[in-house]
Amino acid sequence: MAVAEHLLATGVQLRVGTFIVVCDVGLGAEVTVLRRGAAGFEVLATLSDPAAGGNAVDLGLTAALTAGRDLPLDAMGDWAAETIRTAKKTLGTHPAVAVPLAGQAPVIATSSMLDQAAQPVVRRVAELVGKTTAAAELSVSDLAGIYCVGGSAHLPHLATVVAEHTGIVPTVVSDPEFVAARGAADAGAAGIGPPVAVEVPVPPVRRAVAIAVPGFASLALIGQCLLTAERNGAFTVHYWVRLNWGEFTMAAVFALLACLGAGTVLGSLIATRSPTPSTRTEGGKVSVGILAAVSLGTAIAGLYAVVASQYFGLPVGRFLGWALWPITPLAVIAVAMAVVAARQWRAPHGGWSALLAAPTGSIFAAALGMGLIQYSLTADRWPELVLWIEIAGRVGGLLLGVGIVMALVTPLMFRLILSAPIAVISAAIVSGQASRIFGVSYAVAVTGWWAARLWTRIIRPATNDPAVVAPTADAGPPSGGG
Repeated sequence: MAVAEHLLATGVQLRVGTFIVVCDVGLGAEVTVLRRGAAGFEVLATLSDPAAGGNAVDLGLTAALTAGRDLPLDAMGDWAAETIRTAKKTLGTHPAVAVPLAGQAPVIATSSMLDQAAQPVVRRVAELVGKTTAAAELSVSDLAGIYCVGGSAHLPHLATVVAEHTGIVPTVVSDPEFVAARGAADAGAAGIGPPVAVEVPVPPVRRAVAIAVPGFASLALIGQCLLTAERNGAFTVHYWVRLNWGEFTMAAVFALLACLGAGTVLGSLIATRSPTPSTRTEGGKVSVGILAAVSLGTAIAGLYAVVASQYFGLPVGRFLGWALWPITPLAVIAVAMAVVAARQWRAPHGGWSALLAAPTGSIFAAALGMGLIQYSLTADRWPELVLWIEIAGRVGGLLLGVGIVMALVTPLMFRLILSAPIAVISAAIVSGQASRIFGVSYAVAVTGWWAARLWTRIIRPATNDPAVVAPTADAGPPSGGG
């Protein structure tokens, strides 16, 4: 952020709403994607790799200079390390330089040695640029520029390799070693003044879909559940209501999923309206957003229970049980994700908003399936419609089984293999009693889906992608990008 502010102060034209990448190549490498908002810059994603910087180049150059000599690397001392760093800087402008070694004749370091030592580092930095851009849910074409800073920003071929990977020629900022400090000083001086109104951008279409699909599914199911419930003895002291508890449970599950899908947006709104120390970092913002989403989703599920109990004039206890108990494991997993985000251990590839988005295909299939099941259980069975009502119920069971499988597994082949038996079984057992099993089964499936994502994307990532680390500086006004 300090670098971005310095760019503005030195005349670089960056319109509000544009995205830039800052590559800080020092002892290690840290690549950050930022967006310029109405009141300043905001960090969208950061990837770091301590092994992709000047230290790695120094070790590679040292190994090349000491090859074939009886001089172990760990015995060279600090003075030799400083000599290597000086030689590295000199090779940036000269083809060769003599390097003295303790107890040895001086050796000649050439620019080709430096190129060979720097090659793995510059490739890694270029990879980080692409992965950080993806973590910010952007493509390279969305970027207004790539700017390199840090003591190792002048590494040979850094700009060339980054340009080959991204199609954008990066700019090495003047005095790259000091630009962050200068920008931080300027930002600190400019930060004293009245507060500025902050915009919160509208979430992109794919994220809006991840929020809208479970949200509308929840409202549709709870509406059908209440309107189609059968009341017996409504005008007597003792009466009972036949409710589709499975549909009631699924409505609560979808409400929580919709709120979790909006977790990063909620975090942005909270940080914008009432900034606190906990929301000054990207990880803190995400953590607060997830916790707010869990609270909101649980409150909506509880509201469903209270409204239903008042609507039917029955005690609220059973309604609360069917609304809250099935979503409790899912809420616990979400809280664990919030802890991970707050502690800044790591964040998933693709960003937090991608991780928090529920599988819309599974939600759509399961919601439509449960809706058809409820229709088949409560529709008036006119003789000419009995067959079609029965078919609707079986199709609903089929779709609900497919939705459960889509939540349980991700690979297409496994989905095809599991969908056939589970869908057939669920279609065969459609009944009022089985609908409860369907609702709880779907809640369990979604919980398993989230637990798997927590394990494979955060706790034990399947790839060697570096961790997404939240910035420790004041991140300014956050946005909806996770």
